[in-house]
Amino acid sequence: MKLKIQFLLLFISIFGFAQTQISDTAQIITPDRFNSEEAKSKPYVIMISTDGFRYDYAKKYNAENLVKYSNQGIHAKAMIPSYPSITFPNHWSLITGLYPSHHGLVDNFFYDYKIKKSYAMSKKENAEDGSWYGGIPLWALAEKQGMISASLQWVGSASDAGGKRPTYYYPYHEKFKPSEKVNKVINWLKLPEDQRPHFIAMYFPEVDGAGHHFGPEAKETETAVHLIDEAIGSLVEKVNALGLNNVNFVFVSDHGMIKVDGGNPLEIPAILFNKVRFDFYNSQTLVRIYVKNPAEVKKVFKELKENKTDDYEVYLDKKLPKYLHFATRDDRYNRIGQILLVPKAPKVFLEKNQKTSVGKHGYDPRFVPEMKATFLAWGPEFKNNLVIDEFSNVNVYPLVAEILDLKLENKIDGKLKILKQTLKK
Repeated sequence: MKLKIQFLLLFISIFGFAQTQISDTAQIITPDRFNSEEAKSKPYVIMISTDGFRYDYAKKYNAENLVKYSNQGIHAKAMIPSYPSITFPNHWSLITGLYPSHHGLVDNFFYDYKIKKSYAMSKKENAEDGSWYGGIPLWALAEKQGMISASLQWVGSASDAGGKRPTYYYPYHEKFKPSEKVNKVINWLKLPEDQRPHFIAMYFPEVDGAGHHFGPEAKETETAVHLIDEAIGSLVEKVNALGLNNVNFVFVSDHGMIKVDGGNPLEIPAILFNKVRFDFYNSQTLVRIYVKNPAEVKKVFKELKENKTDDYEVYLDKKLPKYLHFATRDDRYNRIGQILLVPKAPKVFLEKNQKTSVGKHGYDPRFVPEMKATFLAWGPEFKNNLVIDEFSNVNVYPLVAEILDLKLENKIDGKLKILKQTLKK
């Protein structure tokens, strides 16, 4: 098992899917910040994201620690990702309580026609520029209210989104092993009371990397699940040894994973390659089309509709189902586009000479259950041995804010009443 884990870590470090590596591994600390007297008495929340950890992985692959802790606390049947079910939009939805169309990260890559600039998750200058990110992330909410926070590579945490960076954070790279990340969290919790973070966000990419490269049914993905499960077990054991009062754990993922039909891809309609008339953005599980002449939108939609195959649907953005919260009426930043091509899983759109991975995500989780994510929680604030129904991931934000006794400062899409039942009081 140790050799398999070492191979997996090496493979993911070379071919990591989540974000581009950044060479600097040093922690960044904002000086002269301290917990208020009131914050010192508040609970602690460690919010853990394991990218691509499908809703059924814990039981499917016998993740002993996660199953044990969730049985002691809260286990959701599944958590529903926001649409599209991809990494950056969903991490930002989890940490702000807003749907992607409302916080602005509508994709991992997109163009803003108002400011005439492109965003790419792989560009450090984008990832660390808070002007791209709407909403108030939990660490900013905490910092504004006198509570120290920390982040270990959560999406957007190196930016000043919401007006405040975490007091302690690490820019993204893939050089830390899970065990090293555990030790860094413990070091934060060993700090003096006035400097100790009460909200900590941490991120693991390994399961997503394995799922992409090998598929969700692969032995390598099972190994990645066990790798993270061991890290969580170590984290809980070391936290308990500190003797701190009221430390709570929230374990989430951004989306699931499905094996796609990469050998028989869908073709991008030829008309869309006319760059004078169109821009299109292909994430393979969704194609967003921007028609440069608005007067042509209906005509182009009709043509695309008439010539489509049975393997995908064509939508006017304003006609997309309301439950996806991804239509024109929702698009606060005008970043989505007017026409969407939505493939039916496991089909993907590929351009000429373009390749895909074995596993993918991005589909509508209501039609593709493999997209569903994980939610587990345990600690003194949570009820014991409670199984809850599926819920949307935007509801995690108000739950964590409630535990930390943080006052919401802006209107969000999540509602406390959805997960209030999980708390003891």
